Amino acid sequence: MNDTVLKVADVHKSFGGLHALRDVNLDIEQSKTHAIIGPNGAGKSTLLNVCVGRIEPDNGSVTFDGETLTGKKPHEINQVGVARVFQTPEIFPELTLMQNVMIPALAKRDGSFKFNAFRILQGENDIRDEAEHILEDLDLIDQRDSEAGSLSRGDKRRLELAMCLVQHPRLLLLDEPTAGMSRHDTNRTIDLLKRIKERGMTKVIIEHDMHVVFSLADRITVLAQGTVIAEGTPDEVRGNPQVQEAYLGGAHI
Repeated sequence: MNDTVLKVADVHKSFGGLHALRDVNLDIEQSKTHAIIGPNGAGKSTLLNVCVGRIEPDNGSVTFDGETLTGKKPHEINQVGVARVFQTPEIFPELTLMQNVMIPALAKRDGSFKFNAFRILQGENDIRDEAEHILEDLDLIDQRDSEAGSLSRGDKRRLELAMCLVQHPRLLLLDEPTAGMSRHDTNRTIDLLKRIKERGMTKVIIEHDMHVVFSLADRITVLAQGTVIAEGTPDEVRGNPQVQEAYLGGAHI
C-alpha cells in the first residue's frame, strides 16, 4: 500500500538566471510530520508556493492524493484539502478572533472568500460553535471578542492556525510557524502541533529552529541551492556530513 499523500515530481523553477528549485522530488506520507530544512535561499518557501498554486513550476508536477495540483489556482487547491500557514500571519486585524475563524469556514463551505461573508457571520450558529471549540482548543477562547491586531506575535500565529484548522484540511503546510517567537511561545506551539499530530493530520513544516524540527518531524528533507541534498529520519539527517556542511561548515546540528 502506498501511503504517499503529496508527491512532488521533478519540479524545477527559475527566476531569470536563478535556479530556485532544481528537479526536486518529494513524497509526503499520510499522517506524518515532514520537515523541510535548509539554509536561507535554499528554495523552501518557493517549494511550498508551488505546492499551493502561488507559483507555477517550469517543469514537473505536484499531486495530492492522486489529484494533480499543478495548474490549479490557490483557492481550488484549498478546496481539495490543502491549507497553509504563512511566514507572516495573514489575519484580519480589525476583526475579532471569532470573526477571523468563522470567515475561512464560510469560504470553505461556499467555495470562495465572498464579501458577504462579513455580513452574514452573526447568523451562522453552527460555524460559530465550531470556531469557539477551535479557539478553546488553541487556548485563545478568552480573547475571542478581542481585535486580532492586538494579539502578540505568538497568538497571531495560533490564530492563523485556527483559521486553517476550521477548514478541516487533510494536509497542513506551515512556513516558519515559530519565526520571531519567544522560547515560551515556541514550546507552546510545539505542544499544539503535537496535539494536532495525534489527530492524524499530515503536516509539512519549513523551520529554521532545529529544536522545533527534531521535536516534531518524522522525516526530514534538506534543500540547498534548490536541490535535495539529503532525506531521512531525524537521526539520519542529523548525522549526515553533507547536511552538517551545508548548515555549519561541518559542525554537528
